[in-house]
Amino acid sequence: MSQSSSRGPGSSPRQVPPIPVVVLAGFLGSGKTTLLNHLLHRSGGSRIGAVVNDFGAIEIDAMAVAGALGDSTVSLGNGCLCCAVDVEELDRYLERLADPAAGIDVIVIEASGLAEPQELVRMVLASENPRVVYGGLVEVVDAAEFDRTRQLHPEIDRHLAIADLVVVNKLDRAEDGAGVLSLVRSLSDRAAVVPATYGRIDPDFLFDCRPSEERVGQLSFDDLHRHDEPGEEYTDHAGHLHTGYDSVSFVSDVPMDPRRLMEFLDGRAEGLYRIKGYVDFGPYDPRNRYAVHAVGRFLRFCPEPWPPGEAARLTQLVLIGSGIDVPALTKELDACRSEKDAPHADEHGMWGVLRYVRQTEADEPEVSYDYDYDADRV
Repeated sequence: MSQSSSRGPGSSPRQVPPIPVVVLAGFLGSGKTTLLNHLLHRSGGSRIGAVVNDFGAIEIDAMAVAGALGDSTVSLGNGCLCCAVDVEELDRYLERLADPAAGIDVIVIEASGLAEPQELVRMVLASENPRVVYGGLVEVVDAAEFDRTRQLHPEIDRHLAIADLVVVNKLDRAEDGAGVLSLVRSLSDRAAVVPATYGRIDPDFLFDCRPSEERVGQLSFDDLHRHDEPGEEYTDHAGHLHTGYDSVSFVSDVPMDPRRLMEFLDGRAEGLYRIKGYVDFGPYDPRNRYAVHAVGRFLRFCPEPWPPGEAARLTQLVLIGSGIDVPALTKELDACRSEKDAPHADEHGMWGVLRYVRQTEADEPEVSYDYDYDADRV
């Protein structure tokens, strides 16, 4: 689905259409990065550029997509982009990705899991770059955690109401997937609602979710208008999700002890909702680092080879929660480091971790894209 133009002998120049900028949003752990990675590997030859916004100081999500995107990834870390007063940095990145020399067909802004989608949409609509156009809002829903998420944050309903495409992800883990789909459809205003597992959707949805002019007009007035006075900084973020959350960033150049780390993870506090990052278990598995992914009480590890040329083997984790004790969590993680003078790793040390290792990509079912949704809602 390339949007590039060509000129034949004697033909007149054909104007290159603007590149759609899609906002990819969703609450913590809903599967935005997994979905983006799926699209990158199944794009059918289309080139996707990405702006990744991490909440924590360590840019874990940007790391997860950088291998697939290379120089087509830019990262905005350590805070929610939706609260940026100066949007010039985003404009510079859009300018870079929209350069015709980059050959990019669509740009995706992957929002922080605590971002306000309508603010990000407003920023895209406010861009004066003639080479980009707002391409729609994709909201990702964690079907397994949807009821709990709505109880904690009723504003999620408002996010769904302004979405142009809703991906109901992790249906394989939901107790009542059909019920969640039905509820999401009732909360979405004329958006396509697509079921998914492992973030697998047809890449064409990324290109086809652009809203009508009528919807963009409604959003720009009702949902995107800032009520600050001219010349004043916009500081009223009281209704934003991130105001009730803190993050812990942990880095260790000493490998982690798997038993101690599992004791920490199994006993994690209720308010600690999201954990993501990479763990080095040192002599317990010198070939691999382990990507860790926790949402609520769900936990999963995924072993992967160390990136070629990795200068240092580090454990890098970001923990996000509400009402958490940051110093105490940092101290607990420090206590999970392996003893530097430990002679050898015993063969049973990794058993606790391996219980949570996901099946490999090859073992997962192939996606068929046989979606059951109401075509009139697209």
